[in-house]
Amino acid sequence: MSTSSSSRSLPTPRVGQGTWQMESDDRSAAIAALRRGLDLGLGHVDTAEMYGSGAVEAIVGEALAGRRDEVFLASKVLPHHADYAGTLAACEASLRRLRTDRLDLYMLHWPGPHPLEETFRAFDALLASGKILHAGVSNFDADELEAAAAIAPRGGLFCNQVLYHPLERSIEHRVLPTCERLAIPLVAYSPFGSGGFPSPRSRAGQALTRIADRRGATPHQVALAFLLRSPCVWTIPKAAAVAHVEDNAGALDLTLSADDLVDLEEACPLGPPSDGLPML
Repeated sequence: MSTSSSSRSLPTPRVGQGTWQMESDDRSAAIAALRRGLDLGLGHVDTAEMYGSGAVEAIVGEALAGRRDEVFLASKVLPHHADYAGTLAACEASLRRLRTDRLDLYMLHWPGPHPLEETFRAFDALLASGKILHAGVSNFDADELEAAAAIAPRGGLFCNQVLYHPLERSIEHRVLPTCERLAIPLVAYSPFGSGGFPSPRSRAGQALTRIADRRGATPHQVALAFLLRSPCVWTIPKAAAVAHVEDNAGALDLTLSADDLVDLEEACPLGPPSDGLPML
C-alpha cells in the first residue's frame, strides 16, 4: 500500500504537547498547562494507554472537556495488547478514559510479539468505523518502518514517533532519512532529553544559550527549532506547568540561521550510528 502523504499532514503547528509521566505531576497544574497549550494553538496532544496505566489518558480527557474539536488527539496501544481483538479492546478503553468517540491518531507503541498484520487489521477496522482517523507507529527503526510501510493500514502510515533531542541524534543516520523518503512524518518525543537538557556549562548548553541570546529566545526554544530544521519533523514536548508550555509555544516563531545550525551541529555532534533505536 502506498505511504505517500501528499494528501496527509499532521496538524499545524509542528510543536504539540506530550504527556509522558504526567501522572506524577500536580493534576490541576497539568490540566491548566494542557488547556493553555490549546489557547496557544498547540493542538496536537499525545498520550498512551501505558502512561500511568491509563491515568494520564484520564487527565487528558478532563483537560480536553468541551474543547475536543480544537485537538488532534493521539494515543498508543501497548505491544502485548496488539493482536486483533486486543487492539480493538485497548482502543475502546482509551476512548472511554479520554471521554471521546474518536482518536485522530492511533499508534503501535513499539514493535512487539504480535504480527504487524494483526495489529494493522485491527487498525483497518477502527479506521472503517471512524473510531480512529489515522494509524501510525512509534519506536520503529528504519528496517522495521520499511516493513511496516509495505503492509500499512489503509491511508498508509501517518507517522513514526521516536526519541530525538539535540544530544540524541542517532535517528538522523537512517530513521529520519527513511521517513523523509517515504513521506512519513517523524514525531520527536522527549525533545529536551527527559531531564537531560544540556547544562549551561556544557558545550551544547553554551551554544544553545549563545544562539538564544542572539535570537531573543530561550535555550529550550532553540533546541526545538533545531529539531524542526527538517520539514519532516514534528515534536511533542511535555509541559506540566503553564510557564513551560508558554515557553514551548515561543519556538513556533523562531527560525534559526545557517550559522546557528552550524554552531549547534558542532556543539551537539551527530556521533556514530547506534546498534539499535534509542528509546526511553
